[in-house]
Amino acid sequence: MQNNATIRRGTIESIIEAAKNVYPKEFVSLLGSKKKNGTIDELVVAPATFGDSFSSVDLYDLPFDKGIIGSVHSHPSPDNRPSSADKRFFKKTGEIHLIIGYPFTINNIRAFNAEGKQIGIEVIP
Repeated sequence: MQNNATIRRGTIESIIEAAKNVYPKEFVSLLGSKKKNGTIDELVVAPATFGDSFSSVDLYDLPFDKGIIGSVHSHPSPDNRPSSADKRFFKKTGEIHLIIGYPFTINNIRAFNAEGKQIGIEVIP
């Protein structure tokens, strides 16, 4: 079980930009790690639906990739707490999950484990 999410600053910047570009709809993507240490270092773009109060990824359309370690999505409001639907999605898509709330800054990102419990975030260069 993850106690902390370590993420590269460039990946955070990509998440912020994607959330702003999709706003006012919800953005969703997957998180990847090229290293075995679990550091989030890539945004895995997947076929997705962006909606006004939901977003979804068709997990059956994804190729098998052991580098996918979680998910990220935006909330078009400042509330960055997971809904019950978010928690169900977390259990299907890895160990680390990020939610970024409006206005989409680094201070509006929370990290959660697969059970939906908040964990810490460490941003590295």
